[in-house]
Amino acid sequence: MSGSDFDTIVIGGGPGGYVCAIRLAQLGYKVACVEARETLGGTCLNVGCIPSKALLESSHHLHRAQHEFKSHGIEVGKVKANLTRMIERKQEVIDSNVQGIDFLFKKNGVTWLRGFGSIEKKGLVKVTSKNNETKLYKSTHIIIATGSEPIEIPPAKFDHKFICDSTDALDWLEAPENLVVIGGGVIGLELGSVWNRLGSSVTVIEAMDKILGPTDKSVSNALLKALKKEGITFHMKTTLKTTTLKESGVELLCESKGKDVTF
Repeated sequence: MSGSDFDTIVIGGGPGGYVCAIRLAQLGYKVACVEARETLGGTCLNVGCIPSKALLESSHHLHRAQHEFKSHGIEVGKVKANLTRMIERKQEVIDSNVQGIDFLFKKNGVTWLRGFGSIEKKGLVKVTSKNNETKLYKSTHIIIATGSEPIEIPPAKFDHKFICDSTDALDWLEAPENLVVIGGGVIGLELGSVWNRLGSSVTVIEAMDKILGPTDKSVSNALLKALKKEGITFHMKTTLKTTTLKESGVELLCESKGKDVTF
């Protein structure tokens, strides 16, 4: 048996895990948090909500300068996006947030166990580091807060060049000429909006008859109307069947209302 004993070990350093760990430490518990990333904050702060919102804000400023300033009597000449600087700013926003969590861990005495956490048995957590070294830690309580990762669907295996996940789409330094987003959920619509504003022709394929899944239909319809106005194309009741990689991109074969369509 190696490692230390804790009152509570939290597996996952995202918004659920790090907040839980900090609060327990403030209440006097001896707490550890297991996180495999190089930085705390989980998907949300590193490759999810925070970076996507940073890019949404930047692209929104660009859109306003291109389409709205003139009506306010503001003339700025030709406006273009500096994607390198935009991505740099996004990373600065991420760094600021994750450094803040690191500070709070140190301030409140939370131990960061760096590695991949798994439960061996009741009260025993194994942490595997990147170089495959393992340590076992005993804990009275174990809290699972492991978060999420992008899902790879069978018809569209990631090659991270033409078929990409949401993490890839946060770091492109050039807007793709054509971008098909599979799924009209929050993440797809956020990133579709970003790249639409940055010059891509964006098409959203959604298997349901509305976007945003279980969201109230009046909200879904209002957003759909706004996104269409910005130039995004939507195909509802459309499911992906296969993808075929080409030299310059990928061809998608879909089924829409009983008929095959390609994109």
